[in-house]
Amino acid sequence: MRIGTSAVETGGSQALAKLADQLRRAADDGFASVWMANIFGLDALTSLAVAGSQVPGIELGTAVVPSYPRHPAALAQQALTTALAVGPGRLALGIGLSHKIVIEDMYGHSFDRPARHMREYLSVLLPLLDGRPVNVDGSTLSAHIGLSTPRAGRVPVLLAALAPRMLNLAGEQTDGTVLWMTGPATIRDYVVPAISAAAAAAGRPSPRVVCMLPVCVTSDPAAARATAAEEFAIYGQLPSYRAMLDREGAAGPADVAIVGDEDAVAARILALADAGVTDFVAAEYARGEDRERTRGLLKAVIAQASPGPR
Repeated sequence: MRIGTSAVETGGSQALAKLADQLRRAADDGFASVWMANIFGLDALTSLAVAGSQVPGIELGTAVVPSYPRHPAALAQQALTTALAVGPGRLALGIGLSHKIVIEDMYGHSFDRPARHMREYLSVLLPLLDGRPVNVDGSTLSAHIGLSTPRAGRVPVLLAALAPRMLNLAGEQTDGTVLWMTGPATIRDYVVPAISAAAAAAGRPSPRVVCMLPVCVTSDPAAARATAAEEFAIYGQLPSYRAMLDREGAAGPADVAIVGDEDAVAARILALADAGVTDFVAAEYARGEDRERTRGLLKAVIAQASPGPR
């Protein structure tokens, strides 16, 4: 199991310089990857192109870029350009549907038929990333286009997949899935069997299962869980994550956060490999002294869990 960390976005005119510093420290600390969300602040792919070009080696992932606001041809062009900026084999393109409240209420797009939308989206995105033109007339989107963007190797695509149809699509067509707020029992008993079966049926390699969860090493677990409950409250309300929390028997995000002393946190992270996780990504949210304790523990876990570069 490879160990990664999530990028923490900072505001201000130095945001990209601070991101480069984060990437540099993560690489120096031995992390295999850094994953950046694409919500309402920095554009993830643009940011990784700028900051990632300054820091060699470490894998850079998006977790995740929403599909609806971006035509798949435009996303393919941007991803290929980002891959060119950071170098071959470094970019992992995580994409997802986002949520109805975002897509309909904020962007003004219809969120009808999300699984159909994603299937048609991939029918355009994947060939273009591989250098092939497309002619697609779907019910949710169309594309008749080829790209001349230079290609720096293959760009793997991972699909944020939680519902059964999305897990099937992820295994059937993509390199794997990126998970958030999904606990170990749900990964072991639901996610991994579903996506693995779909990949096998399609004759594809075993998929990557990228599991991202909040992590805090602390001597005060109750306070750390209270902080997690506050910081991540929205994820207990969004339907897709709520469904995963319910499967896990978790009341809210704080119940799937990995919290405790060094031994407890290390044991829970390492156990994820037995659940079928190929990549664990720590969403470090500790403050003060616990921040350095958490990073120190993760560095120790890297030595135990990581097989080295892919």
